[in-house]
Amino acid sequence: MTISYTLKVANSRFGGFSKLLFRWKGSIYKLLYKEFIVFVVLYAMLSLIYRRLLTEEQKRLYTKVAQYCNRSTDLIPMSFVLGFYVTLIVNRWWAQYTSIPLPDQLMCVISSNVHGKDERGRILRRTLIRYANLSAVLILRSVSTRVLKRFPTMDHVVEAGFMTQDERKKFESLHSDFNKYWIPCVWFTNLAAQARRDGRIRDDVALRLLMDELNLYRAKCSMLFHYDWISIPLVYTQVVTIAVYSFFAFCLIGRQFLEPLEPGQEGDLDMYVPLSTLLQFFFYAGWLKVAEQIINPFGEDDDDFETNKLIDRNLQVSLLSVDDMYQNLPPAVKDKYWNESTAQPPYTTATAAETLKPSFLGSTFDMRMCEDAEQSQPAEASPSVQRIQTPLLSRFFTAASPAISIKNFGRGSRGHPHLRRPRVDSGFPSPYPNRSEDPESVARIEEEETEDEESRVSEPTTPGGHPGATQLLEASKTWRKDLPLIQVKAPSSESIGADRPEAWEP
Repeated sequence: MTISYTLKVANSRFGGFSKLLFRWKGSIYKLLYKEFIVFVVLYAMLSLIYRRLLTEEQKRLYTKVAQYCNRSTDLIPMSFVLGFYVTLIVNRWWAQYTSIPLPDQLMCVISSNVHGKDERGRILRRTLIRYANLSAVLILRSVSTRVLKRFPTMDHVVEAGFMTQDERKKFESLHSDFNKYWIPCVWFTNLAAQARRDGRIRDDVALRLLMDELNLYRAKCSMLFHYDWISIPLVYTQVVTIAVYSFFAFCLIGRQFLEPLEPGQEGDLDMYVPLSTLLQFFFYAGWLKVAEQIINPFGEDDDDFETNKLIDRNLQVSLLSVDDMYQNLPPAVKDKYWNESTAQPPYTTATAAETLKPSFLGSTFDMRMCEDAEQSQPAEASPSVQRIQTPLLSRFFTAASPAISIKNFGRGSRGHPHLRRPRVDSGFPSPYPNRSEDPESVARIEEEETEDEESRVSEPTTPGGHPGATQLLEASKTWRKDLPLIQVKAPSSESIGADRPEAWEP
C-alpha cells in the first residue's frame, strides 16, 4: 500500500519531519537495514584482524594499503553520479504515474453525446466504457505484477466482467505476435460509428470529440507499454551500482583506525566505531535504494502504485457516470446568492481569522509615492531642446548624425545631437522650411566637415595603394550627400485602387 504522510506535513511546525523518522513501513530503515548490517559486520571483522591477528610488519603494510584506499575514495564522483541518476529515476517515476489511463474525461463525453434512455442506449454507453476499462486492464496485466496476480488468465478477466465469452473468442481469434491491448479500442471505434449511423450520436462533431478522447486514452495505454519496454540503459544502472559498491569497499579498508607508522609519531583518535563512515553509507547506499525502489513502480514495494485499487475505482466511477447519472440531474433552481451582488460564503469559527486578512491586489498596490509633489507631476519637454523628427526616406539618404559618427564617438560633452541639414543646393526644397536651426550646431557641423577634409588629405593609404578605412568612410559620406532628397506625395482619392501607374503622382 502506498505510504502517504501528506497530512503530517500539512503545517510546518517544530520537529515536523522528525516525527516521520520513527515510521517503519516505507522507511529507509526497512530498505537498507540488511546492507547496513553486512557493512558493519565486515568493518568489525577487518578491525579485529588488524588489531589482534597481524604482526607489526603486517600492520605497517596494511597501514600503507589503507592510506592508499582512503585516497582512492576521492576519485569516485559519488554525488554527481548518484544525484543525476536519482533525478532521472524520479522524473521517470512520476511520468509513469501520469501515464496511467483514467476514464474520467472519456466517460463524461460518452454520457453527454451517446443518447437514449432505452435499453439500447444504456447498452451502448456501458459497452463503450467497458471497452475502455478492458484496454486498461490488459495493459496493466502486462506491466504490473499485482494486476497479473489478480488476473493471471483471460478466464479471470471474463469472470470479473470486463469481457464476455463472445468477446474473448473474437479476441483470441485475432493472431498477433505483439500485445493486443489495443483491440478493445478498435471495438470502441466501430461501436461508436454504428451509434452514429443509428442516430444515437447526433452529429459528426460529437463523434469527433468521442474519438479524440479515446485516442488520448489509448495513447496513455501505449505509453505504459513503452515505459515497461524501454528501460533506463543497463550500463547506466551498472555504473551507478559499481560506483557505490566500490566506494564502500575502499571505505572498509581505508577508514580503519590505524596505529602510527613510527613509534614516536602521534596517531589519529581511535574511536573503534566509524560514525562518519556509517552516516556516509547510510546516505549514499540509501540514495541507491531509493532509485532501486521506484525504478519500476508497478511492483509490490510499499510505495509502488496501487494498480488494483485504480482498476476498481475506474470501473465503478465510469459505470456510474454513463448509466445511473445519464440525464439524472437535480432540478435547476436559484442559488443562495441570487439577490446578492457580492457572494460571500460563510466561515466557521476555526477559519474566522482569515476574514481579517486583506485581499491581495498587487505587489505595488500599497507602495507610497514620493511626498514631493513636483516629482509626481507629468514631465514636459524643455523649450530649449528642439525635437527632431526624421522623415522615413531622409533617414536613408541624408548624412549620418554627427552625434553618432566615428569621429565623435565617445564625446559626451558636445551637447544635444542634431540631424545634419539636407543639402538645399541640389535643387530640392527642404522638407522642413519653417524649422529654425541652431547656429551653433550648424557651425560645429561645418567645422567638423573641414577637419575631416584636412585629415583625409593627410591620411596615407594602406599598403598596395588601396585607400584606407577613413577614405572609404568619407567617400560614402560624399555619395550620400550627393543623393537628392525625394518627396513622395500620397495618392489622390480618385486614384486609390487604380491599376494605372499614372494614378500615382511623383
